[in-house]
Parts: sequence; C-alpha cells; structure tokens
Amino acid sequence: MSDHTSTSSTTSTNAAGESSGQTWVAVGPAGTVGSIGRTGDGFAVRLAGRSGQSGEYPTLAVAKSALFAALGPGAEYPEFHEH
Repeated sequence: MSDHTSTSSTTSTNAAGESSGQTWVAVGPAGTVGSIGRTGDGFAVRLAGRSGQSGEYPTLAVAKSALFAALGPGAEYPEFHEH
C-alpha cells in the first residue's frame, strides 16, 4: 500500500477553503467510497453518497484514517489514488 503523504506541492483554494488542486480518491471493492482534498488548513474528507464535507484534518495520514473509520465495521481499507 502506498501512502502519498507528501505536502510539498502547491495548490490554490477557493473562497470556501476547498481544494482546487490535489485530490485523493478512495476506492474500495465496490468502487469509489470517498475522497480527500487539500485545503488551506489541511485535508477535507468527503464520503461518497453524502453531501458536504465530513471533516477537516491536519495531515493526509489522519484524513485517510478518518475516511476509513467512517466506512464502518467490516469495511476493507480503501486504495487511495492521487488525481
């Protein structure tokens, strides 16, 4: 499993603080389960099928853990693909 935790690239954010650049898509056995986007203050987690942001976290690793925890018991750890 690859953990893309590099934070050295630059991206721009819009007025709502949402990322307009770096995004990681979380893919499980049934397809896309969520995404993580870089914001000005950290990383925002969004779950597929739910409106809005699920939370903002200080590091990519913490955001990945939060997304996985939100999937619920018995879920497989998703693969994260940077886009």
